[in-house]
Amino acid sequence: MQHDKLVMMANQIAKFFESQGEVRALPQITKHIEDFWDPRMRRGIVAHVAAGGAGLDPLALAALKNLKPVQPSAPPVGAP
Repeated sequence: MQHDKLVMMANQIAKFFESQGEVRALPQITKHIEDFWDPRMRRGIVAHVAAGGAGLDPLALAALKNLKPVQPSAPPVGAP
């Protein structure tokens, strides 16, 4: 998935939780992304944050810095 789409989605999530104030919103944004984004999306946004996080809302950027590391996917059963 392209970074611009991930940025747009992360910013929308941040905007949704923004009214709760930063202290309450940050963990909820992080949890939402951990619970509902697939590992490829999370790896993509983490790479974007590592490259500077251009375009991310400050609240989204702060929440994304708290993401748990994404575990590499296991090979399919029976794979060599």
